[in-house]
Amino acid sequence: MAKTSMIEREKRRAKTAAKFAVKRAELKKRAMDPKLSEDERLDARRKFQALPRDASPARQRNRCNVTGRPRGYYRRFGLSRNQLREAVMRGDVPGVKMSSW
Repeated sequence: MAKTSMIEREKRRAKTAAKFAVKRAELKKRAMDPKLSEDERLDARRKFQALPRDASPARQRNRCNVTGRPRGYYRRFGLSRNQLREAVMRGDVPGVKMSSW
């Protein structure tokens, strides 16, 4: 089980990224627009850099929905490898079965 503070930090980052998503996209578009003057693009870049760091979706880390484990995460299931194995053994994941050879 991951530390509760780390899980809460990730939730806060996701909330911040969602809050600033539209503003980030608009500023990024303006900063790269060749039709605008150099001063307007520079102003857009400064405003973009002034946004909070956690507004960037790249700062988010995928975590297991059950334990919060950051490594061994399967995006398709939203679980870490350990929890996915247990769920498959219980039969909770439809269409997936354990294999051995």
